[in-house]
Amino acid sequence: MILNILLVSFIVIVSIQIIYYLFIFGSFSFGKIALGNASSAPVSIIVCAKNEAENIKNYFPLLINQKYPEFEIVLIDDASNDETLELFEEYEKQYSNVKLVKVQNNETFWGNKKYALTLGIKVAKYKQLLFIDADCKPASSEWISNMSRNFTHKKTIILGYGAYNKTKNSFLNKLIRFETLMTAVQYFSWAKIGLPYMGVGRNLAYNSDEFYKVNGFIDHMKIRSGDDDLFVNQASTKENTTICIEPNSFTYSNAKTSFSEWINQKRRHISTAKYYKSFDKFQLGLFYFTQLSTIILGVILVITNHQLILVTALISFRYMIAWTSIGFSASKLKEKDVLYWYPFIELILIFTQLYLFFINLFSKPKHWK
Repeated sequence: MILNILLVSFIVIVSIQIIYYLFIFGSFSFGKIALGNASSAPVSIIVCAKNEAENIKNYFPLLINQKYPEFEIVLIDDASNDETLELFEEYEKQYSNVKLVKVQNNETFWGNKKYALTLGIKVAKYKQLLFIDADCKPASSEWISNMSRNFTHKKTIILGYGAYNKTKNSFLNKLIRFETLMTAVQYFSWAKIGLPYMGVGRNLAYNSDEFYKVNGFIDHMKIRSGDDDLFVNQASTKENTTICIEPNSFTYSNAKTSFSEWINQKRRHISTAKYYKSFDKFQLGLFYFTQLSTIILGVILVITNHQLILVTALISFRYMIAWTSIGFSASKLKEKDVLYWYPFIELILIFTQLYLFFINLFSKPKHWK
């Protein structure tokens, strides 16, 4: 009796997984992504940095040499204690389209990146804002062109892809990039079907009107993280949000090189997700719950040899659908090399998420430097 109940539960859970991969994620994986029309509207690039001197030396030339008719770069120094401020001051003197914002620590907003970003957004000359982290580099000199071409009268929030550089012979690097791929598949897919819920600050654009419409970050200013995903979760709608996955629009940064550093990073992300809208928390929770349950119930049913042929067929079908769906997405996002490790990586990620959930119950993650 109990095994029959578990079998029925397993069938329902696998069916939900297939719906996710085939229809929800499939909207992105198998769907066509329309390219916007070329745009020449002026853009303000917002870069917030705290102790990023070395990265700035490498990546600022890639920003200032973008091939775009009219743009400015707003450099925000968030109370750095390295050479960041000195570099920004040099760039402001050297280039007429560079504007510097100096942020001083204060009691109310101590170490709050949202406060620093707000100051930068307020001094931006243009309405179209394009965000990139100081440790990221644009994939090409056409980054602004490819992101900004998606702005229209209606589409005022653009979700881009923030990728990580590949590191040879590093399984951790593949793990991180696969997790980043899956995160992107989820937020691109839900945006594609008209239910956007997050974006990443490594590559994000929006009209400043959208920022002021929701009073900026005020509703979640006390939450240390979420300057990107909580803002998108609050401001995005079916009508105002679109995605951009042209490879020249990607940004790249270096992934963490130790498992502990990556765990700390993921702890921050997970702690932010609990502030999402109810439906978004539900759909993310349902996807994870059915992932975990597929493994647990599948193992129980196989060990007990209960309806083994049916169970094996369902497991095989689920993995075939998932692998195919992820494969098409990986091709679009130039991450095909992580697919070879898919079943093994997925297993690690599922139990890593479970570990992160429990550890966050007992201690708070560290945030902005």
